[in-house]
Amino acid sequence: MLTEQKNPNTLNIDQLSTAEIAGRIHAEDRTVLDAIERAMPQIVAAIDAIYERMRAGGRLFYVGAGTSGRLGILDAVELVPTFSSPPELVQGILAGGLDAVTQSIEGVEDDRQAGIDELKARSLTAGDVVLGIAASGRTPFVLGALDYAQSVGARTIAIACNEPAAVLDAAEIAIPLVTGPEVVTGSTRMKAGTAQKMTLNLMSTAVMIKLGKVYGNLMVDVQVKNAKLRERAERIVSEIGRVDISRAAALLDESGNEVKTAIVIARRGVSAAEARALLTAAGGVLRPVID
Repeated sequence: MLTEQKNPNTLNIDQLSTAEIAGRIHAEDRTVLDAIERAMPQIVAAIDAIYERMRAGGRLFYVGAGTSGRLGILDAVELVPTFSSPPELVQGILAGGLDAVTQSIEGVEDDRQAGIDELKARSLTAGDVVLGIAASGRTPFVLGALDYAQSVGARTIAIACNEPAAVLDAAEIAIPLVTGPEVVTGSTRMKAGTAQKMTLNLMSTAVMIKLGKVYGNLMVDVQVKNAKLRERAERIVSEIGRVDISRAAALLDESGNEVKTAIVIARRGVSAAEARALLTAAGGVLRPVID
């Protein structure tokens, strides 16, 4: 596997100066963008597949082990405050469970049945999507999950940093992120992990945009959970609602800190209840309500 091969560009890295070590690592990291660009057609297909299922009420499950699984959990968790997506909409499944987030539990990735059991416990249906993430491309935990997903009719997507790879063969949409040998041989927390994180961020953000959770490039579904987010929400309501900051603050209070609702009140001159009704009729998408 490429991810297990020795990198000819870093054979003497232990003999270099600090600046030279950092430079070699940075030079290798730059190649990650090329790997993602090569896979862009498959990434676009995956975004559309996820969006179609979510629009119909489906969920997305990231499944992985080690670094790959942790990155899935990270992306899933961060969607909640950024886009007010329900926690159950995008879920990260990590071999070994939450204990494996903060400590390495390497052996669990070899348990194929555990991957199946995790999806059964979440009542996977044909309306859902399972995205398997495996740098090696052969993790049994991920393969079990993908095979089970196929058996119930769920859409399946796989990301691997080797090609060919068993997980790519096990999915309808295969995303090869071929990042090549690592700076430190076999340490896929580096280039492979970076490519995976960037791709998950790209895909989930694109899906949220398509679902109407962004207006222009503003996060109009942001959760107002602290002072920083309150200030951001006020600026968003002020800009899109075409009101000053003090009025934006008052509208947020009136709307129960619902940014979209506050904007509709400002632009349409309606009550909070009427604004929510207008948004519901538009499928939660702001643009058709105010443009």
